[in-house]
Amino acid sequence: MENYFGHLALAAGLGLPIAVVGAGIGQGLAVYGAVQGMARQPEAASTIQTAMIIGLALIESLVIYALLMFFILQGKLPGVTEALAKMASHS
Repeated sequence: MENYFGHLALAAGLGLPIAVVGAGIGQGLAVYGAVQGMARQPEAASTIQTAMIIGLALIESLVIYALLMFFILQGKLPGVTEALAKMASHS
């Protein structure tokens, strides 16, 4: 329990950026593959585009979920004055 708030702050501070970077890479790869598929088979462009948009929406929903978790974890952290008071009492 001693390092609980430290680990919580680390999770809140690093979790969202890692999720955003991962989603950005995933979206880039999805668009790259879709554009290549459309270039190779122009007649299938509408089907490929529809599948790509659905895939991008699912990837983006994971980032929105990570943002929601960030706000939930941020609410669990103590305020600055409370954290400083706890640190001073342990010293």
